[in-house]
Amino acid sequence: MRIDNNKARFLKKYEQRLKKVLLVGFIAGIVICFLLGSIVSRIRIGGLEKKYKEQIAELEKKNEQLSNESQDGGTGEKAASGADTLSSAEDGWSLVLINEVHPLDTEYRPELAEIVEGKFVDQRIVDDLSEMLQDAVGEGMDMYICSAYRDYEEQRQVFNTTMVDWINQGKSPLEAYEETKKSVAVPGTSEHASGLALDIASTQYGELDEKQAETAEAKWLAENCWKYGFILRYPPEKSAVTGIVFEPWHYRYVGKDVAKEIKEKDITLEEYLSQ
Repeated sequence: MRIDNNKARFLKKYEQRLKKVLLVGFIAGIVICFLLGSIVSRIRIGGLEKKYKEQIAELEKKNEQLSNESQDGGTGEKAASGADTLSSAEDGWSLVLINEVHPLDTEYRPELAEIVEGKFVDQRIVDDLSEMLQDAVGEGMDMYICSAYRDYEEQRQVFNTTMVDWINQGKSPLEAYEETKKSVAVPGTSEHASGLALDIASTQYGELDEKQAETAEAKWLAENCWKYGFILRYPPEKSAVTGIVFEPWHYRYVGKDVAKEIKEKDITLEEYLSQ
């Protein structure tokens, strides 16, 4: 009888887990489809429907594929797994990989703490982050956090705005979509949603482009961030690995020991986790 009861509890737990995975996958499909759908709507409203008829159809095809994949489970299991690990108090929470292949459950919400006015991060990294910022000031650096935690809706707005900017510059819808993905994570695949990533820029140069790397503040961070558990998440010459272009302003918390190894080996988080 005890064995039967244990088996029943196991099956019930497995069934609940499966439902959660399928639900997360379905939700992820809906929100990503909504993202692309809103872009298609803007194109139509802007009078570009006839010019880009074939590409609009291609975007709508992407919507349908994402929806079908999500209803079949899609990447829901990875998304749920990442959220579970992030929520855990066990070792490994700071090493959750979040990218296009490893999305994060859009319902995940970290326990947040305000690091500067209006900017929030996972409360577990506040001490190390505060120490890094204070030491930077002590070294004469003048920097500010331009972005920290972003939920799904805010990420969607950033992605949509960037994609529309590309279209306004003459890119076709598909070109704009692909260009946007190089610098802005598709909602549901952004590290900012974890509360472990933030964008830091020099007050002497406010543009988020490669010239940011030439500032004293970016150089100090690139050289010293590992001491506080952070890494330059998207380094130069690594876009083929990370899927994101060089971003000298984007830092991710991974813990001091791992950050030290990543710095010494000059590798990315993807490469570290694949070792």
